[in-house]
This record gives sequence, structure tokens and C-alpha cells, in this order.
Amino acid sequence: MLQIRKSNTRGHANHGWLDSHHTFSFAGYYDPRYTSFGPLRVINEDRVQGGQGFGTHNHANMEIVSYVLGGALEHKDSMGTGSVLRYGDVQRMSAGSGVSHSEFNHSPDEAVHFLQIWLFPDQENITPSYQETHFAPEAKRGQLRLIASRDGRDGSLLIHQDANLYATILDGSDRVQLPLATGRGAYVQVARGQLQVNGITLDTGDALQIRDEAQVTLEKGSDAEVIVFDVPL
Repeated sequence: MLQIRKSNTRGHANHGWLDSHHTFSFAGYYDPRYTSFGPLRVINEDRVQGGQGFGTHNHANMEIVSYVLGGALEHKDSMGTGSVLRYGDVQRMSAGSGVSHSEFNHSPDEAVHFLQIWLFPDQENITPSYQETHFAPEAKRGQLRLIASRDGRDGSLLIHQDANLYATILDGSDRVQLPLATGRGAYVQVARGQLQVNGITLDTGDALQIRDEAQVTLEKGSDAEVIVFDVPL
């Protein structure tokens, strides 16, 4: 089963300093049709104006992944971690038993653009932890690059959930496929560009829920950068 989620049907909140599109119900946006997909709970596409950001706040029992698409995202947390993330950088914070953090635009004038992703963990109240790594465009071009997984294989970030997160950049004749095991589904989120997924054309901000299919096929891309979630259902 294939279910399209068009970009303009997502929840939207514009606070001036923050322009955010919500794939799933979040904060003041609620739609009973879109509350989660397996353990995938949040995909927020955020644009934060220069010098602005999210002040210190708390999280617990959530796997939080940030995928930076442009600008510079500054992170600080109660574990003593501090860093500035730019395009190609991906961070993972396992909130576990509880952590506080802040996220700000490191630049005073250039907007930062990123995807904020939350997944429910498969174990609660673990010791909080943090990890980040860089995935160069060349590592994603024309192939599915594993960026997060349960075992941290192939240099991916380690998440506490039986999920695999892939990133790819496709253009022209590029074509990639991802087999899906029984009992698993895929969520495909287009960060930018256009492509076809299982024969369906998707544009920037669009997504596709995939259930009861043997594989995911991504092709006919036009400067497309895409995140693919392989999750249990």
C-alpha cells in the first residue's frame, strides 16, 4: 500500500523566528491520520532565522536525529556536548532517562534549515548519550547511505530502535532499491528536488508511506535528496 503525503498538507507553524512543517501531529497541530509511522514519531522541517533558536528544554525516552540541509545549527546539552552542525552533518541524541538541550542558529543572519526526527526507543530510561558524524554528498550520490541503525554498522549513528535510516542524492539515470522484510514498512521523505518512488512522482517536501510492499524503488531524480526510513510496523 502506498500513501502519499503532499508537502502542502503537512501541519504548519510560522512563529516568525521559526517556520516549521510537521509531518506528524506535533505541538498545536493534530491530525488523527498522522500521529506516527511505526516507531517514527516526528519529522519536522524547520527553518530558524539568524540568531534565533530553541532555548533549553527537556526530553526523555526519545531518539532524536537532526539532519542539516543548510546553514549552521548550534547544539548544547546537559551532557556537556556542544557543537555546530552544517550541511552533511547528522546528530543523534538518545534522551533516555532525561536530558536538557538547546538548539540555536549559529549564524546571526543566515537561516538554518534542518529536519528534526524523533523515534520511540525500544528500551526506556537508558543513560542519555550523543553522537554526530558527517556524510559527504559523494557518499550519498546514486546510492543509499545508511546514516542511523540499531547496531551503528557501516559508520552509521547508533539508535536504540530496530530502524534503518538512509540518505540518498539522486539525479538523472540514478536508481536505487531497498528490499523490505515482512512486517516492515518504509517512509520516504523528500528533502529537496523531485523523483519517482515506486512509480509515484514526489516533489520537495512530499513523502510516501509504504506498507505491504516487497521493496522501495527510487529513480528518475532531479537534484533529489531523500531520507528513507525502514521501520517495523
